Parts: sequence; structure tokens; C-alpha cells
Amino acid sequence: MMSKTLDIRVARGKAARRALPLPALLEPLRAPFVAVTRTLVPPALGIVTFLLLWVLVAQGSGGSLPGPASTWRAAVLLFADPFYQNGPNDQGIGWNVLMSLGRVGAGFGLAALVGIPLGFMIGRFDFLSRMSAPVISLLRPVSPLAWLPIGLLVFKAAGPASIWVIFISSIWPMILNTAAGVRAVPQDYLNVARVLRLSEWKVFAVILLPSALPAMLTGVRLAVGVAWLVIVAAEMLTGGVGLGFWVWDEWNNLNVEHIIIAIFVVGIVGLLLEQALVWLARKASFGEEH
Repeated sequence: MMSKTLDIRVARGKAARRALPLPALLEPLRAPFVAVTRTLVPPALGIVTFLLLWVLVAQGSGGSLPGPASTWRAAVLLFADPFYQNGPNDQGIGWNVLMSLGRVGAGFGLAALVGIPLGFMIGRFDFLSRMSAPVISLLRPVSPLAWLPIGLLVFKAAGPASIWVIFISSIWPMILNTAAGVRAVPQDYLNVARVLRLSEWKVFAVILLPSALPAMLTGVRLAVGVAWLVIVAAEMLTGGVGLGFWVWDEWNNLNVEHIIIAIFVVGIVGLLLEQALVWLARKASFGEEH
């Protein structure tokens, strides 16, 4: 009897599902479809629009500017062997990217080692802040490439001079943002630390660092973007192995397809660096909340 009743209920359920109109059946899929559409359609339209404009400009240039198709074919050949070596000044694009990343890492790391502690001290001590303000205001607007001759004069070599340019260009966002983050710490926190007679190290580790971390990471993000922009221009002037020198060498060879490919490589690598730091900032903020 129970089995017969169960069969009747199953049959009624199937009949009810068959009786539902098509829109009702598709309703559970509506929200995921809308979410995917909003996520994918705008970027896809942007890319398609960019490619169409590129095709139009390439056709209007009379063949001097390569179009997307010829650039893609050149990229396939280029990345088929990105790590070849035919001498000190003739190496694959992979080696050039790694060399530029190495210089950026060295200059950016030195800037972080100096700029972040200096930013904490400037934000913490008012006398040091007022003392350093005119110097920072004077040096920060200087064009990064204006520092290159100083680096060549002091270090007598192109590689260290490029690292020096990265260092001096990327240090300012870290100093200023870290100092701003320290100044934004609520005064009540510092008053409690004074009442508890916490040491300066305890104040830094327990109060200043967690509170200033988001602003500090923002400065790091800005600094790495500046560093990656500057290295290409610096390498164009100093020569050697690196993306900047590679772009300039391809221009001398009138290989415009490779110049366009280098532009995309610079953009993609810069985007990956920025996204990695965004992920780090989110992790740090999540850890601070919990």
C-alpha cells in the first residue's frame, strides 16, 4: 500500500514538472546567467572594440603599423623560443623580461627596506616629519630619468645605475603612504599605550603596524607600478639586456611587430605584479579583521 502511494506521488511530481512553463523551469538559471554576462560581456566588448580600432588605424597607416593578425603571427614565432642566446646583446624575450624583473626587484626591494621604516618614523615623530617635508617636496617631483646620469656617475655601470633609478623613483610612494597610515592611527590607541608604558617597539608591533598596514600596502602597489614603468625607459638609455633595450633594438631594426609585442608584455607583467600585490593587501586586511 505504501509503495503504491509513493508511486502515485512520484507520478504527480513528474506531471507537475511537465506542466511547468518554460520560463519557470529556467528561473533557477537566470541569476548565474546574469552574473556571468555582467562579468564577461563588458571586457569582451572592450577587447573587440580595441581590436577593431587597431585594424582601422593599421589600414589607415598605409602598412607602416602592423595589424593584429601580423602581430599575432610574429608573437607566435617570438615565443616559440623565448630563451635563445646568440650573444650578449641578442637574447630571447624571456631573458629580457627576467633581467628587467631582476632590476625592478633589486631597486624596489632596496626602496622598501629604506622607505617603509623611514615612513614609520616620519609618521611617528612630528619633528622628523617637519624636518623631512621640504626635502621630500623638492625631490619627489623630479623626473626619474633625471637621476640616471647621477647613477652612471656614481656607479660607473649601467646595471647599478638602472637599479638606482628604480630605487629613487619607487621610494616616495612608500614613504608618504606609510607615514599617512601612521598619522591616521587613533590618538586613543597611543594614549592607552602611554598609560600602559609600552616600549616603542611594542607600540610599533601592536598598534602602528596593524593600523598602518593598508596604507603601507597601497604605497607598495603604487611603487611597484612606478618601478615597472621606469625600468623600460632606463634600459632604453643604458643598453644591455632588458625589455627597454630590446624595444630600442627592435626599433633600430624597424621590427614594429616586436615593439607592439613588447608593449603588451610590459602591460601584462605590470598587471600581474599589481594583482599579486592586491591579493597580498586583501590577505593582510582579512588577517587584520580576524
